[in-house]
Amino acid sequence: MAAAAAAAAAAVGGPQPPQAELPAPGPGLDKAATAAHLKAALSRPDNRAGAEELQALLERVLSAERPLAAAADGEEAAAAGGGGGAGAAEEEALEWCKCLLAGGGGYDEFCAAVRAYDPAALCGLVWTANFVAYRCRTCGISPCMSLCAECFHQGDHTGHDFNMFRSQAGGACDCGDSNVMRESGFCKRHQIKSSSNIPCVPKDLLMMSEFVLPRFIFCLIQYLREGYNEPAADVPSEKDLNKVLQLLEPQISFLEDLTKMGGAMRSVLTQVLTNQQNYKDLTSGLGENACAKKSHEKYLIALKSSGLTYPEDKLVYGIQEPSAGTSTLAVQGFSGATGTLGQLDSSDEEDQDGSQGLGKRKRVKLSSSTKDQSIMDVLKHKSFLEELLFWTIKYEFPQKMVTFLLNMLPDQEYKVAFTKTFVQHYAFIMKTLKKSHESDTMSNRIVHISVQLFSNEELARQVTEECQLLDIMVTVLLYMMESCLIKSELQDEENSLHVVVNCGEALLKNNTYWPLVSDFINILSHQSVAKRFLEDHGLLVTWMNFVSFFQGMNLNKRELNEHVEFESQTYYAAFAAELEACAQPMWGLLSHCKVRETQEYTRNVVRYCLEALQDWFDAINFVDEPAPNQVTFHLPLHRYYAMFLSKAVKCQELDLDSVLPDQEMLMKLMIHPLQIQASLAEIHSNMWVRNGLQIKGQAMTYVQSHFCNSMIDPDIYLLQVCASRLDPDYFISSVFERFKVVDLLTMASQHQNTVLDAEHERSMLEGALTFLVILLSLRLHLGMSDDEILRAEMVAQLCMNDRTHSSLLDLIPENPNPKSGIIPGSYSFESVLSAVADFKAPVFEPGGSMQQGMYTPKAEVWDQEFDPVMVILRTVYRRDVQSAMDRYTAFLKQSGKFPGNPWPPYKKRTPLHPSYKGLMRLLHCKTLHIVLFTLLYKILMDHQNLSEHVLCMVLYLIELGLENSTEEESDEEVSVCGPERCHDSWFPGSNLVSNMRHFINYVRVRVPETAPEVKRDSPASTSSDSLSSLQNSGTAQVFSLVAERRKKFQEIINRSSSEANQVVRPKTSSKWSAPGSAPQLTTAILEIKESILSLLIKLHHKLSGKQNSYYPPWLDDIEILIQPEIPKYNHGDGITAVERILLKAALQSRMNKRIIEEICRKVTPPVPPKKITAAEKKTLDKEERRQKARERQQKLLAEFASRQKSFMETAMDVDSPENDIPMEITTAEPQVSEAVYDCVICGQSGPSSEDRPTGLVVLLQASSVLGQCRDNIEPKKLPITEEEQIYPWDTCAAVHDVRLSLLQRYFKDSSCLLAVSIGWEGGVYVQTCGHTLHIDCHKSYMESLRNDQVLQGFSVDKGEFTCPLCRQFANSVLPCYPGSNVESNLWQRPSNKSIQDLIKEVEELQGRPGAFPSETNLSKEMESVMKDIKNTTQKKYRDYSKTPGSPDNDFLFMYSVARTNLELELIHRGGNLCSGGASTAGKRSCLNQLFHVLALHMRLYSIDSEYNPWRKLTQLVEEVNSQQGNEEQQPEVPILYHDVTSLLLIQILMMPQPLRKDHFTCIVKVLFTLLYTQALVALSVKCSEEDRSAWKHTGALKKNTCDTEKSYEVLLSFVISELSKGKLYHEEGTQESAMVSPISWSPESMEKYLQDFCLPFLRITSLLQHHLFGEDLPSCQEEEEFSVLSSCLGLLPTFYQTEHPFISASCLDWPVPAFDIISQWCFEINSFTERHAEQGKALLIQEARWKLPHLLQLPENYNTIFQYYHRKTCSVCTKVPKDPAVCLVCGTFVCLKGLCCKQQSYCECVLHSQNCGAGTGIFLLINASVIIIIRGHRFCLWGSVYLDAHGEEDRDLRRGKPLYICKERYKVLEQQWISHTFDHINKRWGPHYNGL
Repeated sequence: MAAAAAAAAAAVGGPQPPQAELPAPGPGLDKAATAAHLKAALSRPDNRAGAEELQALLERVLSAERPLAAAADGEEAAAAGGGGGAGAAEEEALEWCKCLLAGGGGYDEFCAAVRAYDPAALCGLVWTANFVAYRCRTCGISPCMSLCAECFHQGDHTGHDFNMFRSQAGGACDCGDSNVMRESGFCKRHQIKSSSNIPCVPKDLLMMSEFVLPRFIFCLIQYLREGYNEPAADVPSEKDLNKVLQLLEPQISFLEDLTKMGGAMRSVLTQVLTNQQNYKDLTSGLGENACAKKSHEKYLIALKSSGLTYPEDKLVYGIQEPSAGTSTLAVQGFSGATGTLGQLDSSDEEDQDGSQGLGKRKRVKLSSSTKDQSIMDVLKHKSFLEELLFWTIKYEFPQKMVTFLLNMLPDQEYKVAFTKTFVQHYAFIMKTLKKSHESDTMSNRIVHISVQLFSNEELARQVTEECQLLDIMVTVLLYMMESCLIKSELQDEENSLHVVVNCGEALLKNNTYWPLVSDFINILSHQSVAKRFLEDHGLLVTWMNFVSFFQGMNLNKRELNEHVEFESQTYYAAFAAELEACAQPMWGLLSHCKVRETQEYTRNVVRYCLEALQDWFDAINFVDEPAPNQVTFHLPLHRYYAMFLSKAVKCQELDLDSVLPDQEMLMKLMIHPLQIQASLAEIHSNMWVRNGLQIKGQAMTYVQSHFCNSMIDPDIYLLQVCASRLDPDYFISSVFERFKVVDLLTMASQHQNTVLDAEHERSMLEGALTFLVILLSLRLHLGMSDDEILRAEMVAQLCMNDRTHSSLLDLIPENPNPKSGIIPGSYSFESVLSAVADFKAPVFEPGGSMQQGMYTPKAEVWDQEFDPVMVILRTVYRRDVQSAMDRYTAFLKQSGKFPGNPWPPYKKRTPLHPSYKGLMRLLHCKTLHIVLFTLLYKILMDHQNLSEHVLCMVLYLIELGLENSTEEESDEEVSVCGPERCHDSWFPGSNLVSNMRHFINYVRVRVPETAPEVKRDSPASTSSDSLSSLQNSGTAQVFSLVAERRKKFQEIINRSSSEANQVVRPKTSSKWSAPGSAPQLTTAILEIKESILSLLIKLHHKLSGKQNSYYPPWLDDIEILIQPEIPKYNHGDGITAVERILLKAALQSRMNKRIIEEICRKVTPPVPPKKITAAEKKTLDKEERRQKARERQQKLLAEFASRQKSFMETAMDVDSPENDIPMEITTAEPQVSEAVYDCVICGQSGPSSEDRPTGLVVLLQASSVLGQCRDNIEPKKLPITEEEQIYPWDTCAAVHDVRLSLLQRYFKDSSCLLAVSIGWEGGVYVQTCGHTLHIDCHKSYMESLRNDQVLQGFSVDKGEFTCPLCRQFANSVLPCYPGSNVESNLWQRPSNKSIQDLIKEVEELQGRPGAFPSETNLSKEMESVMKDIKNTTQKKYRDYSKTPGSPDNDFLFMYSVARTNLELELIHRGGNLCSGGASTAGKRSCLNQLFHVLALHMRLYSIDSEYNPWRKLTQLVEEVNSQQGNEEQQPEVPILYHDVTSLLLIQILMMPQPLRKDHFTCIVKVLFTLLYTQALVALSVKCSEEDRSAWKHTGALKKNTCDTEKSYEVLLSFVISELSKGKLYHEEGTQESAMVSPISWSPESMEKYLQDFCLPFLRITSLLQHHLFGEDLPSCQEEEEFSVLSSCLGLLPTFYQTEHPFISASCLDWPVPAFDIISQWCFEINSFTERHAEQGKALLIQEARWKLPHLLQLPENYNTIFQYYHRKTCSVCTKVPKDPAVCLVCGTFVCLKGLCCKQQSYCECVLHSQNCGAGTGIFLLINASVIIIIRGHRFCLWGSVYLDAHGEEDRDLRRGKPLYICKERYKVLEQQWISHTFDHINKRWGPHYNGL
């Protein structure tokens, strides 16, 4: 193409064709002139000449004679040369077009002019995948409605049900389109129908466009033709296609821009695209232009290769010459029958994926009727639009083309034309899609287009009528599936004629069919279209044909021998296919069958459905028995039939019998759904375990919430229908036979089961009974209203577990098509929810897991609505049933309704719809009664394989029968005896009420010869005549369910057709003969003498464990029989259930009542006495043993807990400072005892020694939390507009940085580094869990961790580990200094030395050089931990000296570590010490040990005694003038500029450890004098000139009074007079007003200022004293903090009285005369301010009052953050990041994982976390609403602080509901940040490899 463009360039610049009278097209000016000239020429009435001229020019400019063949070769060359020439020519052509369109004017003005004529009634903004859009269900008419963010926010949707979503496939904004949404939802721009007031478009404005555009589009089409090469057999040609598309990018973008000019330009484009004449003239390929011919040929080849024909005009549509592209069809037999197997080879069927490799299953091809041919294989293009779409499909829907085609949609005329074109190409789209290698992307693009077209009902209807849309869709779907059919193996493998889809094929596995099915569902949602579908019989037949492809797919065969080798995972494809391709269209159709008038539609569907089913039974050769050991979960035909029946009865008042088939068909219909139910029980009984986990997966998916109402619900409903119409005895025996438990139902204690292993019997019996209970009590389709159903579903889900709102929405099956997102009556959802559940707001345990808002059932729901049947039906996991029962039990205990273990409650049912009354006959048939009687008897006799669950279900069935008994039963016995019924001898009638009291005396059973019954056989059994006499006395014969069922079946079949006989008999006889290996069975007769009633009463005795426990309640209280609803029977266990049943039986008939009383009168002997008592005894023993075991366990646990407690206490106290006051062991005191430590690894305890030191488990981390303190109270807000920005210059870190650099400018570096502290940013914080270990133990522990590579939560190489005891995260060990644990008071007695002596001692001690102790293990460890501390933070946070690597750096760093830890502890205590006590921070503090390590290292650097600040503080220096001598050297920092807290730490760490208390107090007293002077100086600088002179004066007056050194007025006046000698107060002039605050200073406010100035120092000092000497901190009120702390530190004289107001100056204790030393200090300042008055003043005012650090304040609503940040461009790369994030500490906007902003392999978030938080970063991920924490080399997802209205997170904004800030969560986050506990509290950490 590049070469082609070059040719064009040549053509433009080359010799001109003779007929052009134009000047040669030169630079831009000429273009404009030419364009203007042509425009004029064309405006003349006779414009032929102009038109020709223009054509010639366009021929030249847009020349298509560009040898594309050469392009392929020239490609590389062009690419290598930067493609200069080519690109230039392309652009040249585009420039020409722009000029010509504008007709000589400027192109931009032209655009603006056209825009003015835009009647913008529609928005129509087109977006691509990942765009953020909105959907409002309240305003939408179509479920697919969507709005762009702008239209959404400008419309009013308050209180609507809307959500934000990320577009999957792309979409377009529907604002202004009243077909898709209600007008009330339109935004302000699109509300006004503005077409009326838009003026007419002037003719000449767009005249040029009409001439130029056809050529331009034709040129584009030629490019597409030229560029397309049929891909070779296997090579995917995406590469080539993409190349062509890249070259076309500018042209398509140009078209796209044209569409954005508005309506006027769109209508011109529509004319051009749809005009057939233009197309014919330009593209016919006739005429002399060789190039055009060639292009036309390529077009024809492309058509052919797509398996399409191009009907030449002479041919009529129907008759085609069989050209290579046409499919030759084998039309066999009758049309469209799925039964015929033919071969269909059309050229696109030779698929490249050798699918014969799919095992033995061969692919089947169907022949098809000719009818479809025109749909499938003919395409004729009549306009540019059609061919453009053709190429768009050929090139697999390039995004740009799609966007262009969609941008045109607001033009109504275009919309219709385009939709028709789209439909015309539908078959071709399907073929391309099937072949595509990128089917996912392509599917999305297809749906992007089709959803815009088919969501519009008007349009869909029009296309359906004019273009046979439905025919096309159904045919295309049918064709698509036909390509992957295989022979069905269900039932009769050899002779089956049925074909099903093969779920292993890519087509199904990758959901390739999805776009087509989704379009189909979309158009069926329109009533007018669906009606046409339901009326068209041919379509229905084809559709049922399509559905039958899925009937019986994915057949499972039970593995009986070994485990299946390969577990296929195709089952999910099968479920998805049935749901999407069958069920969803079904729901779509059902939604239009709601009223009586639509009966006809239902009849049609039911009719064709039954026909398809009949065909299916014939095809699989089905007679009456399902093949054993196989099951398919896919019966879509059954389900269509069931759901349409249900609708017919529920909504259309159809008579059910009129749409039911004959009995025989019903029998067939029930077989497969019943088979599924039995298989479910088998799967849960682990009988399918050899098939692998996937079979469990199928069983779960079948009942899972998204599938259940299209799968299990219709199946059960169909079985209910069959049961209500078939003979009940037949049905019941079928159930037990399918569940394989027939042999178990015998009175004998032993039996043989030929079809089931003993270990599965019990669970299969439970399964069968549970199924019957569900079948008989479920009313979902038998009479419940929609709201009742919703309520029942919701209650069932809530009973299993508390649920969040979103999971409830997800778990409750949506009725119609889940895709639509509209839940029927979604308004009722909320109201039902509030009726049945209480909302539990999320609670927060700090350090606990984040909880979501949950809904929990109300008490009355548990009381009245808990329905175990519904719960069993809806549980995916069996454990959920247990969970529901546990919660029910807990409720009963709590509310005091029932203390024991309750049974599932019996719940009253909704009345049955009259059509289904027959269902209740199941409860009144002898077969069921015999089963119930037998089971009750077996339970009573303790036969094996029975469980409480079985009894529970038996009683449930009896109770159901009593509740639903027919009323006609009279008290007199009515004996109805049919002659040939075999079980008449069991029960006289079929009514349960009367059968309950019927006594059965003897039963004849078949038992194995080994059974105990054989021995004590009744003698009568020898002679046959005695037997007959027995029989009359009520012996029941051997009862065989199977034989019964056979008989019934036979009768039914005989009634309907006689010839079926021959087929049936032989099969049955062979199947059920028992295998020969079984031991011989013999007949025995058992004496029973029981009725159901007597069995129940005995059961009551058995359950209660007492004789005669049952006493009829009505004998005491006759009332009971009158008002039967008695609450005390609602909840309880088996005993309650039995009592309730007996009461109901008595209520139903007087006779029963009498018999119950009679039975109770006879003192019932125990049935088999030995047995029961043994069992009883067993249970009693068990109970007793259990009780004892429980007590033992309790005792053990208590003991364990107490041991653990004492252990924890000792472990914690090891380092608690009280017992840790080390001292020099000079005095031999008797009480000296060394501190003892426990090692948590080896468990030994002992002191820490030089050679075997013990250490504390510590976590070192760099922290910048201190640096985030600000001095104003207003918290900073997260910026959410461009105006709000955060500047960090008011943070603590910034202020300290400025101060240090200012000092370094003017003073000696080494002195500067002693005057301040660092570590506000990147300071090292040390925390411990309080456990200790031997350092050598720790080393071996680390070794073992290093070898065990499983634990990847932390990096062992970096020294990280978890504390072996409490598993807290740690990364170093801090050695404990060996020392004695002395009784503290010895060393804390106030010594009587004067302060002067102490000062001397301090100076001497500091002067002693601190030689590093000899190389012991301890000293080595001290060194290594110091290294760890240094390496914890980055170099930039350690080196502040001008000379890198100077020792001053280390010195500064070390005492700053102490400072950081003290300051942070202060913050953890809330910023002051008012609470006192040893708070948790103190308990786990390791400051003491840290101090030893630091002191040891600090003593290595002795300060030169001359420079030691101690002397400046405590001595008067004589030779003041000597300093003037060395001018060139920078001076030292004046003492008044020193930071006093830093001085304190330096002084203390320079002393030999352990320190004596009186030395400590001495240092504090001296430093306090300096601090106080600083406060006075700062105060004097702060106030105004007048104030100063006034104070100077008053102070001078008081100077002669006593105690002047302790009066702040005197001192202040002295300071002022001293400093006035210098220039400090001068040259203020203009700035004065800015500096001075207009406060009038009263004595109180001055006192407060001085106290506030000194407080931070006092707090830190008190903390230090607390840690070093273990003194408790007193608690106090805030206002007395100063006085309490100063007295605690020994600054206040003890005799100080507290009556008169407290004055801070009274704490002063001057070591030398105050005035002399002050004047000496002031002199230094004066000599500095001589030169730098401004800086001198700035350095004196120190802001000491920092507020606590906080994270940024977040807005209430998340949307404000999202809207601002998700489109914000990154400041580094100026792109919109894919994953934007924002730092919650400083508000910086960063790209998460953005490669664009990567620096030296660090991504931006990681980099920012190092710069902003010294390795800790807290980021809010904008697109996910989640907070992510980065800590060093690890990261974790913290959770979200934004929750929706239901208290839930919405991670990744999937639900898109509005989110609101959760203050508690944010507080927890902030707390973890401040307390540095992210590592301990959050568990799921992973390495980020610098990639975030």
